[in-house]
Amino acid sequence: MKAIRRLTVRPVLPDPLRPLSDLARNLRWSWHPETRDLFQSVDPACWASSGRDPVRLLGTVPPARLAELAEDRPFLSRLTAVADDLDHYMTGDRWYQGQSGRLPAAVAYFSPEFGITAALPQYSGGLGILAGDHLKAASDLGVPLVGVGLLYRHGYFRQSLSRDGWQQEHYPVLDPHELPLALLKETDGTPAHVALALPGGRELRARIWLAQVGRVPLLLLDSDVEENDLGERGVTDRLYGGGSEHRLLQEMLLGIGGVRAVRTYCRLTGHAAPEVFHTNEGHAGFLGLERIAELCDEGLEFGSALEAVRAGTVFTTHTPVPAGIDRFDRELVARHFGPGAELPRIDVERVLRLGMETYPGGEPNLFNMAVMGLRLAQRANGVSLLHGGVSRGMFAGLWPGFDAEEVPITSVTNGVHAPTWVAPEVFRLGARQIGDRRAEDALAVGGSDRWDSVADIPDQDIWELRRTLREQLVEEVRERLRASWRQRGAGTAELGWIDDVLDPDVLTIGFARRVPSYKRLTLMLRDRDRLMDLLLHPERPIQIVVAGKAHPADDGGKRLVQELVRFADDPRVRHRIVFLPDYGMAMAQKLYPGCDIWLNNPLRPLEACGTSGMKAALNGCLNLSVLDGWWDEWFQPDFGWAIPTADGPGTDPDRRDAIEAAALYDLLEQRVTPRFYERAASGLPDRWIEMVRKTLSLLGPKVLAGRMVREYVERLYAPAAEAHRAMDPDSARALAEWKARVRSAWSGVSVDHVETSAGSALAELGSTLGLRVRVKLGELAPEDVEVQAVSGRVDSEDRITDASKAPLKPVGGPDLEGRWVYEGPLALDRTGPFGYTVRVLPAHRLLASGAEAGLVAVPSDDLAQAAGLLMR
Repeated sequence: MKAIRRLTVRPVLPDPLRPLSDLARNLRWSWHPETRDLFQSVDPACWASSGRDPVRLLGTVPPARLAELAEDRPFLSRLTAVADDLDHYMTGDRWYQGQSGRLPAAVAYFSPEFGITAALPQYSGGLGILAGDHLKAASDLGVPLVGVGLLYRHGYFRQSLSRDGWQQEHYPVLDPHELPLALLKETDGTPAHVALALPGGRELRARIWLAQVGRVPLLLLDSDVEENDLGERGVTDRLYGGGSEHRLLQEMLLGIGGVRAVRTYCRLTGHAAPEVFHTNEGHAGFLGLERIAELCDEGLEFGSALEAVRAGTVFTTHTPVPAGIDRFDRELVARHFGPGAELPRIDVERVLRLGMETYPGGEPNLFNMAVMGLRLAQRANGVSLLHGGVSRGMFAGLWPGFDAEEVPITSVTNGVHAPTWVAPEVFRLGARQIGDRRAEDALAVGGSDRWDSVADIPDQDIWELRRTLREQLVEEVRERLRASWRQRGAGTAELGWIDDVLDPDVLTIGFARRVPSYKRLTLMLRDRDRLMDLLLHPERPIQIVVAGKAHPADDGGKRLVQELVRFADDPRVRHRIVFLPDYGMAMAQKLYPGCDIWLNNPLRPLEACGTSGMKAALNGCLNLSVLDGWWDEWFQPDFGWAIPTADGPGTDPDRRDAIEAAALYDLLEQRVTPRFYERAASGLPDRWIEMVRKTLSLLGPKVLAGRMVREYVERLYAPAAEAHRAMDPDSARALAEWKARVRSAWSGVSVDHVETSAGSALAELGSTLGLRVRVKLGELAPEDVEVQAVSGRVDSEDRITDASKAPLKPVGGPDLEGRWVYEGPLALDRTGPFGYTVRVLPAHRLLASGAEAGLVAVPSDDLAQAAGLLMR
């Protein structure tokens, strides 16, 4: 019979075991081996059946076993030691507390998804895993972060396969009471709420759940509360589900409700108020509107509040293509703001102007969440060096008149949280060289450029480690494959062949990720005969483990999954290639360490970063990848192989796939497999082992989330906090008024005349030219602008590359026509074709960059030709 109501009955722990509850509720257990080992020892069978989830474990352990443990002195000693270690971790000084300067008192970090652990399934892919790793690394470093997200009652979907290999989606209901969460409560014990006003006098209310991620609180908003109507209860039903209005409400709740949740949390706990707000992708962009509304309620005008909010906001874009950004119809957004809806005291037109694509090439009737994120943040970044450049080009329309490289979007390359992703066996091998504590610090905090101790590990130990991890993966694959075939309707008698799937002595390749078309799941199938030859080679075979989910609405992606599954079902190769459904964190933690090669073949440059290869590298797995994302930045032949690309603008997509697939097969046949199977006199593949060693010692320190978060602190959070403090109400008003004055007067700014002391078009390296420029400033004064000389080498189209900028100084007052003369030296510091130009930019001490205001005046084409701007 089916129950009509579900309750969660919590165990009553004996007093000596009470610390187990605190350990289970702090998600540090997910990356702390000693805590996991302690929970496993409570009841190994229950630990396995609970999915290695301490909260579920404690709900299933028989009372008799708990009573036994309460009298078990060795266990209680271990419990005390682990609990004391957590207390020291939570309260002791860490990297952040040892830094000089006035760092932010707190940073609020907003993301639509967080991948902390499989026990809290609130993620779909790379964005969520990155956000989870960001929180965990911040905790290890002592960065006072507060995470903000939504609690999805169905999370992301679970994936299985039909008999013919078609993806099936399942949405199990998640009960928050069975998750490692606690309700945030008011002082009177009632659940804390936030509320949003909806059109028609309706209201969207949400509870606030707290997940403790080490030192970092993560606030998750849940609209499935009795006070809401049925439609509003479903706002937080699924991650990335529903239509446009559903997504808009999710993002309003995340951004606006998230700020209100942070204020509530700080009020109830005494946590420091955030000085910096970090928007991880555009989904949370509405947080800036709520903060503007807060300041307007305190007496600031909208423009002044906007400047104050921008100063303390950081925006990270993860999207390399416009199609990946949430965009809403103008009228839909307008209906949800203003009188009778949310933020009623802010003019709807001001809200709309922040997100409308009012630039060349934009869709003027669409509200773009990334555009709003950029307009509301004084600091922005992409997630790899290449992606930063792609982003500057993609959003250049917001800064007209500037070259793409000057668009104020920098980059902080992603990293991964090593304590989460490094296999215990890999950690133990490192700890044997330098000790547990130093090994923990090296993985969590980082800071060194290389891990020299890896050089002292004997070749035999490295090779035995790699085989052990491969063997564990083979066992995991067989277990999952058997479960998958049973779900597909196969009987036990049909599955004897699974006992021979994969071989722990065969070169193993992993490929696992989401399945949008640009990631090219099936590129490996382009020439099936060549692939079969590689899989079945009599002396140098390969084996491939594939996993990935297509979005439920993406039938094209599902067809790619089916194509791969049908190939893997072929009895001729099914012992050498497998597809594992339901890719998630638990599977990934076995998959990355067990592979020898991590394959990545996206369409360049559509992979913003791609961190799966980083996790593999930390376990001694070599990368075989297109030069995209992080691999474009850090590839060296020591670490793996680069797949050549055919990404010229005129290349036909089908031909491009054919060329790049052929390059992949060539690499595998001619370079990868020979190196793996080649043996030295010692009987070991010494050249392969040396590549593993170089990957660990030189690449390992680069790919750490600890390195990434330290860069965010030093390059973005600290400057944003300083700008936030400088933007007091008077300064915010002054800056807003100055910007308004400069914008209205900018049409009167021009470069009127340029002359140089050069006598010919030839000059010697190291010489200096004198520049004299006459500019019209109209209603502006010299203190409102900076006149710059921009110089550097010129390409075949006379565009300046690798430009240097130098300010020129005003000489005397304005002439009768209001023109000012500026002068300065121009150093000829490069040989070959050399060019220069001049420009006028707005200048103010509170601007983060010269391009921030999006205004520039340059010489007219006629003036440029007359000035003789090129030297050859």
